Amino acid sequence: MTSAAPVARDEPRRGPLRGGPLRRGLLRPGLLWPAGAAALVLSVAASVTIGPADISVPDVWSAVAAHLGWGEERLTPIRDGIVWNLRMPRTLLAAVCGAGLAVCGAVMQSLLRNPLADPFVLGVSSGASTGAVAVVVLGVGGGALSISAGAFVGALCSFALVLLLSHTLGGSTDRVVLSGVAAMQLFSALTSFVILTAGDAETTRGVLFWLLGSLSGAGWTDVWMCGAVLALGLLICLGHARTLDAFAFGQEAAATLGVRVARTRLVLLCVTALLTAALVSSAGAIGFVGLVLPHAARAIVGSGHARLLPVTALTGAVFLVWVDTLARTALDPQEVPVGVVTSLIGVPAFVAVLYRTRRVS
Repeated sequence: MTSAAPVARDEPRRGPLRGGPLRRGLLRPGLLWPAGAAALVLSVAASVTIGPADISVPDVWSAVAAHLGWGEERLTPIRDGIVWNLRMPRTLLAAVCGAGLAVCGAVMQSLLRNPLADPFVLGVSSGASTGAVAVVVLGVGGGALSISAGAFVGALCSFALVLLLSHTLGGSTDRVVLSGVAAMQLFSALTSFVILTAGDAETTRGVLFWLLGSLSGAGWTDVWMCGAVLALGLLICLGHARTLDAFAFGQEAAATLGVRVARTRLVLLCVTALLTAALVSSAGAIGFVGLVLPHAARAIVGSGHARLLPVTALTGAVFLVWVDTLARTALDPQEVPVGVVTSLIGVPAFVAVLYRTRRVS
């Protein structure tokens, strides 16, 4: 989970978003989108084959085709279960989470005009952590709530607090960011307090593993739920692509172009917050995906959001599929939290992005 970024001003800025509000990228998206989709499919298929059990790519295609009714089952029940019930939902959930977090990061950076903004700047991740800890450690819900449900409720509570604070303080962009900082610190403190005072060693170890990001418990229910939320959120964001382009010139300029700034910002904040809440409730807090990947996508296709958002989604999906593969196999049989690996990779990558923009400017 990354810390909140400095408040952005309304005038054009330099930095990772420099080069003009709608800077053109290095490549045209005509062939990039099909190539990205093909890379994602191949990445998923290859990732499923990696692990202790000897599974090949044809085995993966055979299992998928059999379960979709496109062919006969050729694998043994054990091998089919490994592909379809263990590895495939986990890999697909990694792709969905990577795509969703990257898209949320791109929208937040444009909406708040802050190159250091990410999906967690609204305190959603901290609220989700508090909700998950309340369920696991304190037993809130009496066993009726799962850890995912508790995390989702906590994320919504945090976002509601941010909306209330930002509205009370005036509702401007900088007030939204500052309200997110306040909510983040509050719920982080609550989470730490509950763990230190009420958790035993075994419970604390399990919940801390989830807090660092984990896809180990992924199931098809998580995949369908997060996939549906991602599809809806991406469609809404793409529908506001021109509006996000206008926000790149500042709120006053966007208003002169006919954008209803306050309403549009509220809609997009709600969409990104709900999408982030759904993803975090299923996979925990996976940092740096929403911070770094949008910058990489901008370098490829530019800052126009009609091109940027699909490429960002594909880039984030492929990235997290391979990061999760590394996390579950690098120290086999021990698993590394996904959030730890994304941070280890994300920090040098973000430094490289900053260095590149500094060198070009």
